[in-house]
Amino acid sequence: MTVKVAVAGATGRLGRLVCEIVEADPAYELVAKLSSRSDAEEGAEAQILVDVSHPDASPAIVERALSRGQRVLVGTSGWSEAKLGPLRERIAGLDAAVIVVPNFSLGSVLGTVLSQIAAPLYDSIEIIEAHHPAKVDSPSGTAVRTAELMAAARDGKPVAAPFAEQPARGELVAGIPVHSLRLSGVVAKQEVRLGGPGEVLSISHDTHSDEAYRAGIVAALAALQAASGLTVGLESVLGLDGILANQRGL
Repeated sequence: MTVKVAVAGATGRLGRLVCEIVEADPAYELVAKLSSRSDAEEGAEAQILVDVSHPDASPAIVERALSRGQRVLVGTSGWSEAKLGPLRERIAGLDAAVIVVPNFSLGSVLGTVLSQIAAPLYDSIEIIEAHHPAKVDSPSGTAVRTAELMAAARDGKPVAAPFAEQPARGELVAGIPVHSLRLSGVVAKQEVRLGGPGEVLSISHDTHSDEAYRAGIVAALAALQAASGLTVGLESVLGLDGILANQRGL
């Protein structure tokens, strides 16, 4: 039996790729391609709702899907910890599954994991992210999530961020300066720089085309069918969370 899938944000770059992946896999049936002009009830028969829409629209789309009992895969940017907290409370105790993925690129996920490993060892940390001019939010959801996870890995130890009140120093996210660039010719790039006495460690990842997201989308869709509760990031899907648990002695 095929799994019925609806895609919100189907006309966007990532949405088109998700639709292509779903349509090419005989295990799925794409029943709705949703846009901002779609009726609210369109796609209600789907078992899975993939949300790759707009940061402002995403919370309402996810809430509507949960009220229908749909499993939800969120690839929309902007799901910071401030939004994830209420979502976690919303689905607590429910027979629900939501996977929120800040970035479907395997290299990006590995870069974030490596950044978490390095974060407790350096006090100077800054993040630089660049995206195409059409990206509506900044900092990117990936950069926000990376900063939050690095801060958590430091267990409350503050990052050295001198003159952070100056606008040119970027936006502080979980105490870490984040700098956003929006440039023609760029798909996506993130660099985490960590400074210590006599050295700088750079963890850099470049996305050259949307094809970089294909493997992550496939993996997240497969994982969603057996998932429960809230999962954030591809780390758990790919088995990388065990590396971080070992680092922390858990």
